[in-house]
Amino acid sequence: MKRDVLLANKKFAAQNRTVFYDENVFVINLLSDADSGKTTILKRTIEQLKDVMTFGVIEAVKAASTERISIQNVQSVQINTQGACQLDAKMIAEVLPHFTLREIDMLVIENVGTLNDPEPFDLGEHVNAAVISTVESAEKVIKHPTPFEHADVILLTKMDIFPYTGFDLKEFRENVKQINPDAPVFELSAQSGEGFKRWTKWLKESWVAQTQVKDFDWT
Repeated sequence: MKRDVLLANKKFAAQNRTVFYDENVFVINLLSDADSGKTTILKRTIEQLKDVMTFGVIEAVKAASTERISIQNVQSVQINTQGACQLDAKMIAEVLPHFTLREIDMLVIENVGTLNDPEPFDLGEHVNAAVISTVESAEKVIKHPTPFEHADVILLTKMDIFPYTGFDLKEFRENVKQINPDAPVFELSAQSGEGFKRWTKWLKESWVAQTQVKDFDWT
């Protein structure tokens, strides 16, 4: 059964990847536990890059919700996962017709809020980003390693309250180095803007490297 599910997902992921290539859309999959601050990080990222690129957002929710990301000129679609632990490639394929993809440079998939699951499904994305906050435990990287092992980038959020949380930053960095030494780590605060210059620079470089963007103006 598990093999059949993975084979079916692989088919839809390949289909999605072809669509993204044909439409020249860069796709990032955000994975985190609930209340990590990834929606706030996403909003600030879009605000800082909206003059450089256009965005679309897929939001996963475990129940029907009327609350959506409220940023002007950003196409967004919600997926009600009906309790599923994470999105799969078929769910993504089903909502892509709701987007005008030729008008989008970067599509962000805000996945279901949990890092406790097995290996994330391939959605056809270019980049997986694992998000963890300073109100969580640095041990989570070791206790639930799979999302961090598969991450292309790791975001540590809520650095503005780090001095008050008791979060062990040294342990976190050591754990990441043990699990995924090649992944860049960005320590961010959506409130103060800490770390965003480095994060958005990396994101722009990844966009240019993995799409057909030409003559990009870095100024």
